[in-house]
Amino acid sequence: MGRGKIEIKKIENINSRQVTFSKRRAGLLKKARELAILCDAEVGVVVFSSTGKLYEFASTRMEQILARYNTNPDGPKLISSEKETEIEPQHQVNALKSEVAKLQLVQRQMAGKELGGLNFQELQHIEHQLHEGILAVKDRKEQLLLEQLEKSKLQEQKVVLENETLREQIEEYRSRLYRENGLIGRKNSGPCSSTVCDCRSERDGNSDTSLRLGLSVDFCHKRKKPKTESTSNDLGGVMVLE
Repeated sequence: MGRGKIEIKKIENINSRQVTFSKRRAGLLKKARELAILCDAEVGVVVFSSTGKLYEFASTRMEQILARYNTNPDGPKLISSEKETEIEPQHQVNALKSEVAKLQLVQRQMAGKELGGLNFQELQHIEHQLHEGILAVKDRKEQLLLEQLEKSKLQEQKVVLENETLREQIEEYRSRLYRENGLIGRKNSGPCSSTVCDCRSERDGNSDTSLRLGLSVDFCHKRKKPKTESTSNDLGGVMVLE
C-alpha cells in the first residue's frame, strides 16, 4: 500500500516540524552527496533552521563553490531575485509603521487632541467610546473600594477577636492573683498574739464588769488608767497616787 500524499504547507506543531526538518535535511544532504559522486558535480548546500542554526555540505570547499557562483554570469539574475524577495519584508515593515501611526493618532484623539479634521459622526463615536471608558473606570473603582471595605471589616474583626482574647487573659490573670492572695491570707491568719488576746480579754472583762455595775466601757477604761499627781510642800516633793 502506497504512502499518502503530504500537503506542502507549514507544519504548525513545533515538535513535528523539528522531526520533519531533521529527516528532510538528512535526505537533502544525502542526495547532494550522491549527486556529487555519481555525476562528478560540484555541489554546495547551505541550510538554516528556524532557530538560525547552520547546516552545510560541500563536495569540495564551500569558499571555492561560492567564489565560482559569484563569478558565474547567471549569478546577478539570482541575486536580483533575492533582492525582490527582500522587497516584500520591507513592504510589510512599511505597512506596520503606517498602522502604528494610525493607532497613535487615535490615541491622541481619545485624549482630546488633533480633532480638527473629524466630522460630527466621528466626534460622536469618540464621545461614545470615552463615555463607555468612564463607566468601566467607575465600575472598576467601585469594585476596588468594595474590596478594600471587605478587607477593613476583616481586619476589624481580627482586632476585636484579639482584644477579646487579651481581655480574657487579663481576667484570668487577675483571678489567679486573687486566689493566690486569698491562700496567703488564710495561711497567715493563725492564733492571735498574747498581747492582742490579753487586750481583747481585758476589754471583754471590763465590758462584763461595766455591765454589772451599770457603768460604761469608757468609764472603765478611764478607771483603769492610773493618774499621777505631783504635789510639793515646803518640806519636799512627795508623789501621791490615787
